[in-house]
Amino acid sequence: MARGEVGIDLWVEFMVNISFGRPLKLGVKSLLLQKMRASLAALGIFIGTTTVIWLVAMGEGVSYQAQQQILELGARNIIIRTVDPGATDDSANSRVKKYGLLRKDFERIVSTIPGIEEVIAMRETRFELRYKNRGVEAKLVGCGQEHLDMNRLDIARGRWIKPRDDGQKFIVLADETAKRLFLHENPIGKTIWVGSEFYTVIGQTRQRAASAAIGGSLDARDYNLDAYIPLETFRMRIGDWVMRRTSSGGSFPFEGEIVQLNQITVRVAELDDVDGTAAIISSDLKRFHKNKDYSVVVPKELLEQAERTKAMFNVLLVVIAGISLLVGGIGIMNIMLATVTERTREIGIRRALGATQFDIVQQFLAETLVLTGAGGLMGVAFGLMCGPLFQLFVWGMSVVSPDTLPPIVSTLEPRIAGWSIVLSLSISVGAGVVFGLYPAMKAASMDPIEALRHE
Repeated sequence: MARGEVGIDLWVEFMVNISFGRPLKLGVKSLLLQKMRASLAALGIFIGTTTVIWLVAMGEGVSYQAQQQILELGARNIIIRTVDPGATDDSANSRVKKYGLLRKDFERIVSTIPGIEEVIAMRETRFELRYKNRGVEAKLVGCGQEHLDMNRLDIARGRWIKPRDDGQKFIVLADETAKRLFLHENPIGKTIWVGSEFYTVIGQTRQRAASAAIGGSLDARDYNLDAYIPLETFRMRIGDWVMRRTSSGGSFPFEGEIVQLNQITVRVAELDDVDGTAAIISSDLKRFHKNKDYSVVVPKELLEQAERTKAMFNVLLVVIAGISLLVGGIGIMNIMLATVTERTREIGIRRALGATQFDIVQQFLAETLVLTGAGGLMGVAFGLMCGPLFQLFVWGMSVVSPDTLPPIVSTLEPRIAGWSIVLSLSISVGAGVVFGLYPAMKAASMDPIEALRHE
């Protein structure tokens, strides 16, 4: 009978009569006789399995952070931001640049675009706030009542801005702004300098986690160093002009910009209307703005893009980790082939005592499965410790060198994906079958007489 026909017959018999109870016991005993070799063989599968789980967990953690940042913007929202267009024909010979969203843009969106549930405008700039001998440079935000819910802010003391406050010199301080100005004092009811005017503090917000930058669409934002005044008060008291001192000096060492609004946030009634409304807004702004001094950001599109990026990232991670498992499987195959050669006489004795070819296949395949199964299970156990070990690493780095890790790493929380555990175990067991079958078939196909003669 040809070797190929023997292999086919053994495979059929294996699939029909598979039973691993006794071969597993024999496999474990055989491996215990070569502990170091067995440990090194299982190490490759252990590393590969752990790598799959850890890489996917880290990728899931990063993806979750990005998606949470996008979800905070609101899936039904459309965000229109003012963007500095750089040097233009109008500003080339002027010390003052005029660009960005206009109040007319806001009015036109409110009055002409259908399906809109809410439209919110905002103006912001850097401003120095002072109380007694303490000062802080904060981001002064002109906004309305809706800004609180839109940005998920909470009031710690006092109250938020109301429509009746328009034109009034009232101010709400963010958590860190209030602490730097008042230390442990209650700021409510006190007055502070905003530029050259007094404003009365009516509220203080709770601490809020900063939002990270989202690609090139939105910049990072720290809400804890803000100060909020009514939008109409901003227009009346501060205006659209912002002047800054330049380093060049000269007869007029200042340059300025004129910006009416920094952001308009549009919330539509139905999620399906987001893309269509964003396209209408973009077309409308293009008609009335000669320069591209605005950007239209759709969080829904960013979320879909993040999901696609996550899927591609996971595929890449699994491929990289799969290569580790492949290398581990090849190592096991190499060791099993060496084992078959070393145990040729043992195989001949077993065949002489009545063991069938199928019994030999089962024995060597069981040994391979024990190796890959043990390595895979240990890899899963170690992989599940990804979260605690990563937090220990972050803590250790913060003690040794506090400023080494960027915020995105120090706040990262690995998220174990159940499918990565199933996949890594499946690959490790599959590697045991695939890479163990050939050595087992080679052992079973030996001629008993020739095997007994082997020295």
